[in-house]
This record gives sequence, structure tokens and C-alpha cells, in this order.
Amino acid sequence: MNKLVAGGLAAIALSLLAGTANAESLRVALHGQAGIDAFTPTAERIEKNLGIDVEIVEYPAPDKDYMTKLLTELAAGNGPDLFSIPSAADVADMVAAGYLAPVGAELAAWPEYADFVDVAKQLAVSPDGETYVAPYILGIQQIYFRRDVLEKAGISTEQPKDWADLLARAKEIKEKTGSFGLLFPAGVSWGGGAFDEGFSHLIIGSSTPQLVTDDGKFDLTSQGVRDVFQFYKDLIDADLMPVDPLLGPEPWVIPKYEMFPSGELAATTCGSWCYIFDWGRESRNPIPDVTNVVGTWADPGQNGGEFVLANLGAPWAVNAKAANLELAKKALLEAGSVENQIETAARIGNIPASNAVQRDPRFQALTELVPIQAAANHGTYLKQATGMSVVSEGVARATEALLRKETDAAGAQQILVDHVRQTLGDEAVK
Repeated sequence: MNKLVAGGLAAIALSLLAGTANAESLRVALHGQAGIDAFTPTAERIEKNLGIDVEIVEYPAPDKDYMTKLLTELAAGNGPDLFSIPSAADVADMVAAGYLAPVGAELAAWPEYADFVDVAKQLAVSPDGETYVAPYILGIQQIYFRRDVLEKAGISTEQPKDWADLLARAKEIKEKTGSFGLLFPAGVSWGGGAFDEGFSHLIIGSSTPQLVTDDGKFDLTSQGVRDVFQFYKDLIDADLMPVDPLLGPEPWVIPKYEMFPSGELAATTCGSWCYIFDWGRESRNPIPDVTNVVGTWADPGQNGGEFVLANLGAPWAVNAKAANLELAKKALLEAGSVENQIETAARIGNIPASNAVQRDPRFQALTELVPIQAAANHGTYLKQATGMSVVSEGVARATEALLRKETDAAGAQQILVDHVRQTLGDEAVK
């Protein structure tokens, strides 16, 4: 029997009783109605297949509040047995804190894991070589553009060859249509998205394609990092991306949900979920015929090449102090079923990590996502390390200064470096 505990005192009480929980029960932490709805059928399958009772405990939303509660309870030894982690940037820090149980052996012995795309398996490996999360869902990000706006103005919709070509395309859009040509999320208000949905798209194609060195330090003083900030500055100085909305409290609302649907913004970074939630069938401001009207470009490299950015979408993990560790690990594998991956994709818009979904008619019906899942086989990614969340915050601060025209590329880079050194120590930066 599924039990949805709607937070508050009931959830706290369950947390306090975790140490005495029945060995044949499992507590699963979730947040957000879409995530709960996607997981509920899986909870029913876990109960049936493992003969246990699953308690779905609803944690606060948004992600920041969810993580605050989750980390507090894990630190106190009262955490749930099974949970998702909204941002992969937090995984390395949670491993270092001893909160996550290793699951590499279980995943390797699981027959279904053979069908997973290589990038998902690689993303799941922590800096110590062990795997602590199950990479069932991927965030696949590219540049999304208004094909109709460009074609009407006689502007090429071909894949940009490099950064210079991308910048020139953005300038042409502004000159011929009056619309903003390109958006890369930036600034403090956008939080982790300034790194995940903005900076990452450029750094992977720069002369510094990885920020983490072999010895676990951060390579932040390089020319590649400075070149990324210079690209931001070029966009901002030429008035090619909307700055004022990015300085507000919800910076994504106006550019993503209003300007892009209206054509006032012609290109923006985004992920597979945008075809469903931002502009598609679940949008409050949908773009008609969105999969034809909105096209995608891979991220061009600084001097050529094409990159499809992949990251883990809310990977699942097992509490290292779960009441019944082996039972929790079995449930983790059940949560990775093709059925759950498809249900999550349908409700959330992210991409299943298993290629087996391509053979399933239920996934084929999600026509917006089918080609993006295939593209995941060629995805690239940024390596993680303890302290990556600090780097992410530093990028947000650095790009905020660029938005406000308070600094140049070198100054933005120094803001990033200083923040990481002050937070993690001088030795954290190469």
C-alpha cells in the first residue's frame, strides 16, 4: 500500500522513527507533484516485486529547499532509504560526507544496465572510481532556435560552425528581426542554471573542455575559461541577449516563457524538457507545432566541432545508513525499469538513459524526445569533483558582474577564482 506523507509534522515524525523502521518497509523521498506522479507506479511495482511497503515522503520544493531538508536529515542519521539528487553537482560532496552507499557492483551485475548509453554510465562514476548513483535519466541540452523566425528573415538555420559563426548569427538575427539573438542563462538569480544551462555549453568546446584536473583540482585560471566569459561579454555589449530579465527574481520566466514563444528571443540554450514544459503540451504559453517550429543546434566549439551536453537528471541514490541496505539497493534497481524511465520522461521531459526505450512503443509515442534520446549516445559531459557546487556558484557571481557591466572577462574570471579559493582554499585551484 502506497502512503503519501505530505510533509510537515507527519514527515518529521517518520524521519525520527527511521531507526526503528520495519526491515520490510522502505522510505522514499520525493518533491514536486510531477516527480511523485511519475514514481507512484514504480512504487507499486517495488511493493509487488519485493513484497515490501513503500512510503513516499514528500519533501519541500523547490530543489534548494528539498536539498536543505535532505542533507539535514542525512547528517542527523534520519534520512530516507532511497532518494533522488536534483543536481549532479551535489553528488561528489555527498559522497565525501559519507551519505551515499556504493552501488557500482549492483549496477554492473544488473542485465538491464548493458543497454544504458555510455555517457550515463560515465557520468555516474565518482572521482574515487566508485558509482554511488543510478543514472536513469539524462538532461540533454542544446541550443534551441525559432526556425520560423529565421527562415522568414532569410537567415540560415544551418548548424553554426564555431563561436564566431554563432555570434555572427546572433548579430544577424538582431539586425534583420529586432529580436534578441541568443540567450545563455547567467547571474545569481538563475542559481545553478547559470552553470548547468549556460557556462557549461561553452566550456565544453573551449580550450579548457574540462574544469577538473587529474588530481581533483579546478582549472579556472586558463585562457579557455577567460574566453567563455569574453563570449558572454560580447553578447552583452552588442545587446544580443536580454539582460534586464536576468537580474530579476525569476530570470527564466520572461525570456524562456514569454520572449521565446513570441519570437522576441530567437535562440536559447535549453534541454529536452523544453519541448514539453516550456513551449509544448504542458506549457502555459505553448508554441504551435513546436517540434517543427523550434529546431536545435549542437553547441559549436570555439574553433569547430559539435557538442551535445549531457548531465544526470536527478540521479537516484541509496542512503549509506538505510535501515535495510540490501533491500534499498534492490529497490534502486527496480526504480530503473524501462517503465519508470518512460513514465518520468513523459511527465518531466528528460531523457531515458536506456537505449531499450527506443524499442518500446510507449516511448516512440513521445515524438519530441525520440531523436534526442538517440543523440544521447553521442553526448559529452563535464567531470565532477568535490566542490563543483562552489564553482557553479562562482560562475553565477561572475556572470552577474558581466550582466551589470561591472567588469570585463578577466575580472569575471578573477571573481570565479577568488570565490573558489576563499571557499575551498587556495590549493583547490590549479
